[in-house]
Amino acid sequence: MGSARTEKACGSISRDMGEVSEIASWKRAALAACVLAAVLCSAPQASADNDLVIDATAWRVIKSESGPVDYYSVQSDGANRFVHSHYVPPMKTTVLGYQIADGDRQRVRKLQWSWRAITLPNGGDECSSRSADSAAVVYVSWKRGLRYYTLKYVWSAVSKKGAVCDSRRNPFVAQDTVIVESGGPTGVWKNVEIDLAEHFRHHFAHDDPTASVPDFVGLGIMSDGDQTNSESSADFGTFRLVR
Repeated sequence: MGSARTEKACGSISRDMGEVSEIASWKRAALAACVLAAVLCSAPQASADNDLVIDATAWRVIKSESGPVDYYSVQSDGANRFVHSHYVPPMKTTVLGYQIADGDRQRVRKLQWSWRAITLPNGGDECSSRSADSAAVVYVSWKRGLRYYTLKYVWSAVSKKGAVCDSRRNPFVAQDTVIVESGGPTGVWKNVEIDLAEHFRHHFAHDDPTASVPDFVGLGIMSDGDQTNSESSADFGTFRLVR
């Protein structure tokens, strides 16, 4: 964790849950917040149009929230570099993170990224606590005080595209899971663009156009297959922070 206070907060989230399945779900919600509290800061590259492009080598393993195996690698396809994930059971889940520079936390307006699923986890369904595995996940997080607000964008194996599920709310974490893609075709790049303020207000402020938006603090990426005991892999391409 990034601090003793964060450890205590995240630990208490899990300990307070009564049922085993509920504990697993809350741990995943806590993970999204704790990941971004622990990320090492890396400066993005400035592109010609003054957007900020995150290089594939800038992502860092969150050691305190990851297993011993780093199953991510930087690969290239012509002139483009990307992060390739390849989870194989019984590995423990590993997460990569990236922290937004202080000067851009209120400046960045949109986030764009490209991704492609390579191997879908068998029956992976982030809307089910018993099979919550994904070919690809992108975490987007904001922070106000001690509370993290996280949207978990998912490329699922079987969840319904467009579904919003696994909503979590407590004093330290607010999180929704959003199914962006589901199923195949695999091996095909897809592009995503989100308006950060619009998505925050929709999920956490009842679509109030006047609601203040806290600092946009970080990103996380992940592929996993631990609950379905199956292989899972994806490629994470260019991430662009649009000012």
